Amino acid sequence: MAASDPCVLLRSLFDAAVAAADPALILPEHLPKPPKGRTIVVGAGKAAAAMAAAVEKHWRGPLEGLVVTRVGHGAPTKLIRVVEAGHPNPDAAGMAAAGEILAMVHGLTSDDLVLALISGGGSALLSLPGGEVTLADKQAITRALLKSGARIGEMNIVRKHLSAIKGGRLAIAAAPASVVTLILSDVPGDDPSVIASGPTVPDASTLADAREVLARYRIDVPPRVAAHLADPLNETPKPGDPRLLRVENRLVATPRGSLLAAAAKAREAGFAPLILGDAIEGEARECAIVHAGIALSAARNGEPVRPPCVLLSGGETTVTIGGQGRGGRDSEFALSLAIALDGRDGIFALAADTDGIDGGEDNAGAIVTPDTLVRARALGLDPRARLDDNDSYSLFAALGDLVVTGPTLTNVDDFRAILVDG
Repeated sequence: MAASDPCVLLRSLFDAAVAAADPALILPEHLPKPPKGRTIVVGAGKAAAAMAAAVEKHWRGPLEGLVVTRVGHGAPTKLIRVVEAGHPNPDAAGMAAAGEILAMVHGLTSDDLVLALISGGGSALLSLPGGEVTLADKQAITRALLKSGARIGEMNIVRKHLSAIKGGRLAIAAAPASVVTLILSDVPGDDPSVIASGPTVPDASTLADAREVLARYRIDVPPRVAAHLADPLNETPKPGDPRLLRVENRLVATPRGSLLAAAAKAREAGFAPLILGDAIEGEARECAIVHAGIALSAARNGEPVRPPCVLLSGGETTVTIGGQGRGGRDSEFALSLAIALDGRDGIFALAADTDGIDGGEDNAGAIVTPDTLVRARALGLDPRARLDDNDSYSLFAALGDLVVTGPTLTNVDDFRAILVDG
């Protein structure tokens, strides 16, 4: 069965994946019962404002609070204040909001409830440096980690140990109140302690682990940061900490759930879906080469699935930046995929971030068609040179093949779909 318009089908799969993680649709069934005392709503992440709006719509009883989200990802609320702050690098607005959130949960009683709304992006947005560490320190370290190609889990080990609020510290501050955290996962493996650096989750990583990550990626830190990471008093609360006994962390949306929704949509269109994995990590360009190999095998040999089929995957790749161009990990994946497919007829692809923003650009990702390379070269663009310069955005912009959605107000990691139509 041939797709009448493969690009339209691919976009419908992405839309289905995003809809499966829409806070307005998924949050209501996970809301806890109102407490005897106060309800304080706090949160951080790219979906935090949309989550807050969903809570307000369905909550029965009084509530108050504050959430912080990325600039441009706000949503209208009446009772829960929304602060927009910088991402992926933390800024003063996020630091101030984190300080307010921490102050809000102090002095509560066992009759009170803290409802925490956590989604991807919270690590940068909920930035409250611990000890003598400064915001400038955290900004410099974040920039270096982003450029290094460090995995999200590694980055968040460092962030937790430089924070006064992450790594379980928010929940510690809220004791003895009950804490219920509703989480949208944007990390491979759905580990709640990694998502937004786990502000309400006990942390099994250590100060030594944070020092090792910085050493592995050769990131220099000022003496006050080194001193902070050497002081045992700055260790995060660990699993089994009695102060966390009244904390419940609930995953309400995951990358796998979104991939399953896309798979169902593909099946309806007559394409056999194959989910390659929901926790794929590694360099974007290298992951693309592997994906291309699987797609070519399906096209040539009918293995591991016969066409017409759609290969689906999620997770969070990385980009080690060596060039001067523009582009996030999804458009870099798409360009590397196009090069590896080398114009193979009948194979189309879409790679995009479910939050609607690929890195720091204004697109969610990009679409690959069999003639991507031919059209690029006709415009005088060298695909390989663009990839080497980390300049995937400019190439796909010139072709008109960027996927532009604007902020989706959710976030369940990267989405990749490769359609093999013969």
